[in-house]
Amino acid sequence: MLGNLLKNANPILDDSGSTKRLREMIRVLRNRELVRGITPVKIRQILEDLGPTFVKLGQVMSMRPDFLPQEYCDELMKLQSEAKPLPFETIKEIVESEYRRRWAQVFSSIDEEALGSASIAQVHRAILINGERVVIKVQRPGIYDVMSKDIVLLKRAATLLRVLSNSRDVIDFDMILNEMWEVAKQEMDFLMEADHIDEFRHLNADVEYVSCPQVNRHLTTQRILVMEYIEGVRLDDLESIKARGYDVVRLGQLLGENYVKQIVEDGYFHADPHPGNIWIRNGKIVWLDLGMMGRLSNKDRAAIRKAIFALMNHDTFEMKAAVLSLGIAKGRIDHTRLYEDIDVLMGQYSDMDFSTLQMGTLTRQIMNILRTYHIGIAPGISMFARGVMTIEGVMHICCPQVSFVEIFANGLKLDFQKNFNWREEIEKAKREGYILMRKSLQLPEQISDILKMTMSGQTKVNLDLTGSEEPLHRMDHMINKLIIGIISSALLLGSSVICTTHMTPQIMEIPILGVFGYLAALILCGRLLWSIMKHK
Repeated sequence: MLGNLLKNANPILDDSGSTKRLREMIRVLRNRELVRGITPVKIRQILEDLGPTFVKLGQVMSMRPDFLPQEYCDELMKLQSEAKPLPFETIKEIVESEYRRRWAQVFSSIDEEALGSASIAQVHRAILINGERVVIKVQRPGIYDVMSKDIVLLKRAATLLRVLSNSRDVIDFDMILNEMWEVAKQEMDFLMEADHIDEFRHLNADVEYVSCPQVNRHLTTQRILVMEYIEGVRLDDLESIKARGYDVVRLGQLLGENYVKQIVEDGYFHADPHPGNIWIRNGKIVWLDLGMMGRLSNKDRAAIRKAIFALMNHDTFEMKAAVLSLGIAKGRIDHTRLYEDIDVLMGQYSDMDFSTLQMGTLTRQIMNILRTYHIGIAPGISMFARGVMTIEGVMHICCPQVSFVEIFANGLKLDFQKNFNWREEIEKAKREGYILMRKSLQLPEQISDILKMTMSGQTKVNLDLTGSEEPLHRMDHMINKLIIGIISSALLLGSSVICTTHMTPQIMEIPILGVFGYLAALILCGRLLWSIMKHK
């Protein structure tokens, strides 16, 4: 089966490089025995084997529970970008090529052993000529070209998939690939990451317990990022944290408050807050690896606030409105079923203590509803979903006594109080009251017009019969089958009549036109029978 894929893939191949890369992909799929079935673990292993582009694709897909079932998203979140370290000589060559001078003229020393080696970049400790201890992040050579070629190949494969598939539910891979490529380009442009760090520092300048590395702008380029060296402990290294006298519960509370601030107030948050990116130094929370940041528009933040308040008040109607405002519907929505599903969701939390609510679980459930009703979401919302699930998991491991959802709810209340203005609310009430009064005065005239139109037979009523789509769809299929049966019968009768004539040309004394008619009738009858057997 996999061998036939290459034969049928000519439309996506245009050069020997693409052909070679496709053969490598097929070899990985064969080695992982894809034909024996797909599991979340197998998908993760395949993506890891296929290389950095596919690892990044999997990481982005893990943030899209509106596209994939949750068990797949959970497994893909385990994807790590760890890669075989580059030789130290290669690192020195990249540094000298980028700075156009000997590396020893910039650094007094660079540690040969890498602090970390990912699919896009590699990190080393170093000391500048002036004695300052820094960390240098060096991009792998040729990674941009490798990933861009893979993206082109994947987009052509996605085009082929759309052509070959008649399903409406095929994942919009173009959107996923575009989102992944944007994320990857951000991570491959270290000047952009430096901008992210500076913006994050500016937004958190008034938060005394939060910090991030200082960037050396003079030595930072698109392919090399130079930052201060952070000497501290990872958030999940609880023994070292306690040994230094830090209050773990207090740190967890501060971490939750700062992350809520990033979401609610700033609309600019760390999109990958796993423990390796959160360190403690001198009692402060230091955020690392700010290459992938999420943004939420005012509309997105308003929808999130509405969803939380609706849950607190057990208001199903408001929760439905919040869910709909989180995304864009890709087709007709059965609002009655959507309301019922959300009502079931709300019922699960009717008697639950708010402090025991898991924000990640609630987010996952809302994302499942979005996927069920084919409601697409913006990248900011998908990053928010992954970020919340990740940070809540981190807090559960490091400080289970602290409830992230309580912090989130308190943050929303504070945000509401901060932005509440009595004068503006009174003015708004005056405007709305005036509009209501004007419309009320017009009501008798409108009722009179409706009665006159009804008496003259001009009244029109538009009805949307919920649940009528399925019967109409079935009727449409029945009519199509009936038409195919009529056409098949006509072809059989017509071909039989033609065969009684001496029409030329002929095959074995049978007119060719009659033969073609029989063949067409046979194909249509076969398709009709297959459809009947398939949907019996």
